[in-house]
Amino acid sequence: MLIGKTKHSGCFCHRRGAASPAGSRARLIISNLPFGSKKQKENPNRYYDSNKIKTTKYTILTFFPKNIYEQFHRFANIYFVVIALLNFVPVVNAFQPEVSVIPICVIMAITAIKDAWEDFRRYKLDKEINHMGCYIYSREEHAYVEKCWKDVRVGDFVQLQCNETIPADILLLYSSDQNGICHLETANLDGETNLKQRHVVMGFSSQNTLFEPEFFQNTIICEMPNNDLNKFKGYMEQPNHERIGFNIESLLLRGCTIRNTEAAIGIVIYAGHETKAMLNNNGPRYKRSKIERRMNMDIFLCVGLLFMMCLVGAVGHGIWTGNFSEYPPYDVPDENGNFLSPVLAGFYMFLTMIILLQLVKLGQVFLIHNDIDLYDEEADLPIQCRALNITEDLGQIQYIFSDKTGTLTENKMVFRRCTVDGIEYSHQENARRLENHKDLDLDDEDFAKFQHFTLPPMNIERQATYKQTTTKPLGRCQSARAHFQGHTRNRSLGRRDSNQSQVAFSSTIVSTNRLS
Repeated sequence: MLIGKTKHSGCFCHRRGAASPAGSRARLIISNLPFGSKKQKENPNRYYDSNKIKTTKYTILTFFPKNIYEQFHRFANIYFVVIALLNFVPVVNAFQPEVSVIPICVIMAITAIKDAWEDFRRYKLDKEINHMGCYIYSREEHAYVEKCWKDVRVGDFVQLQCNETIPADILLLYSSDQNGICHLETANLDGETNLKQRHVVMGFSSQNTLFEPEFFQNTIICEMPNNDLNKFKGYMEQPNHERIGFNIESLLLRGCTIRNTEAAIGIVIYAGHETKAMLNNNGPRYKRSKIERRMNMDIFLCVGLLFMMCLVGAVGHGIWTGNFSEYPPYDVPDENGNFLSPVLAGFYMFLTMIILLQLVKLGQVFLIHNDIDLYDEEADLPIQCRALNITEDLGQIQYIFSDKTGTLTENKMVFRRCTVDGIEYSHQENARRLENHKDLDLDDEDFAKFQHFTLPPMNIERQATYKQTTTKPLGRCQSARAHFQGHTRNRSLGRRDSNQSQVAFSSTIVSTNRLS
């Protein structure tokens, strides 16, 4: 369903199947202020999702069937359930059928309690987020009033303060910065600690006056919700049919934090599960550790081994009964006439191992939560273990990724040694190669091509000085010094002299890291 704009009694009405201006599916958004609380049935924004989120996996009605279905993804549970069911067959039962069901029920009950506790923690976290406060403009009070995140709707005007978390995807309409810039910290989305800049919609309003939501009469048309954090397009149509375009540079994403900006005002574009942050969140899923995946493979081996044992026993029994018509006196059958139940062969893989693994996981979670060394004193927060099924995977490191600048190392990094928990791990081959200066000789050969490299003069007064120093080739240490000095001088002189040193800006990574 698309929302089209039609004039009818001074309001916007819905139109099914309306085509967007670009010929593709689009979203139309207007201000909620003209409708108020009594005209919500006429508000076209009422069809959009609310800002209330829900990340829990179960409900009261779906917990048992859904949890049992997930537990049967473990082949160990299926294996022991089949063995327990075989005890209900009178021909092959080994002991009372009710007794064989108790162990597998205990295992599944412990796992269900653990999963319920983990999902209850998600419920409390959702409730905490939904009840966080933000300021929304109220038409009745002609001011911004504090409301919960769950009460935010598409088309509301939200005022954000410095160090405040953004409750929804908001189109920036005003910033206290005189240049219309708002600084964001997107560490919660992409892990980047460097601040990003967002700009007020170009040409929308003058930054010399405070934004007045009641005078907003524009219509916003943008793309449908998607999970692309780097893409967003749309335009704003004014009453005189003039269109103003905008992109991702004007969108404040949910979960980001306002930094270095006193105040910012915007209109909500996407809310709740339609925000880009929530669309990138695939929801809770059942995670399996390496031990659990290995156990699933071992179960197949156990089934194959059990089949071979039963086959060998059946063949041996046939050979024995063919050679001996009577049973030996020391071989006494049971009351049913059976000498050995084949079901007993299925219990060479002990149920206690599965139970102990679940108890050990719960113990690990308890110790992790109560570890004083993992307590953050500044934030007054303990460590949180969000995935209770993969605690045994902690510390299983296979790859170490490291970032660096190429100012002094010329974008070359050779691993020599590192120290982990006081234990030194070295790479002997690289160490010998570095000691023999093989890489240094290759670098000197490459650097010989630039013996007559010259730095361009900054101005007429310094031109004579540069001519005297360019006849001598630069060495390794001098080239590294040229990187540092050229870049430092550029920071003090500004962008006007940015073309003075080609060495200083030969790497975009260097310039970006230095300026940030």
